[in-house]
Amino acid sequence: MTDDYYFARAFDIVVGIEAGYTNPDLKVDPGGETKYGISKRAYPHLDIPRLTLDDARQIYIADYWRVCSCHLMPWPLSLFVFDCAVNQGQPTAKRLLQRALGVKVDGDIGPKTVGAAITAKRETLARFMMMRAFQYMIAPNFPPNGRGWFTRLFLVTLNV
Repeated sequence: MTDDYYFARAFDIVVGIEAGYTNPDLKVDPGGETKYGISKRAYPHLDIPRLTLDDARQIYIADYWRVCSCHLMPWPLSLFVFDCAVNQGQPTAKRLLQRALGVKVDGDIGPKTVGAAITAKRETLARFMMMRAFQYMIAPNFPPNGRGWFTRLFLVTLNV
C-alpha cells in the first residue's frame, strides 16, 4: 500500500469522527469554531464555515500527517498518531509516541523514533492509546468532554 492510500484511509476515519461544523462554548472546547476538526483557534485566518473537505485534506496532510511523520510509520500506528495530532495537538502526539516507544522524548520524529515505530509491537500501540487516555484525563475540560474523547479512542481502534 502507498502513503496516499494510508493517508486517505486515516483522513476518512478522522473526518468521520470530527464530523461537520460546530461552534461550541469555549469553556467546553477551547478550539472554538471548528469544521472537519480544523479549529479557528489553530487557524485564525481561515473562514471556518466555508472550509471545504479538500481544504481540510490539504491542511491535514501538511500540518498533521507529514509533520508527525505518519507517512513513515506502519498502519495502524500512523492512524493513531495522526488522530492524536488532530485531537490533542502535534507536540503531544510526538511526545506520547516517543514515550510509548521508549526512545528519547524530544518531540523530534527522527530516524530512531521512526525505526522504533516500524518495529513496534501491539503492546506498544496499546500503550500509546493508554497514554492518550491519561492525557485526556488531566485536561481541564475532561469532565464535559471525557466520554466523547474515550469514545473517539475506541472508534479509532475499531477502524483498524
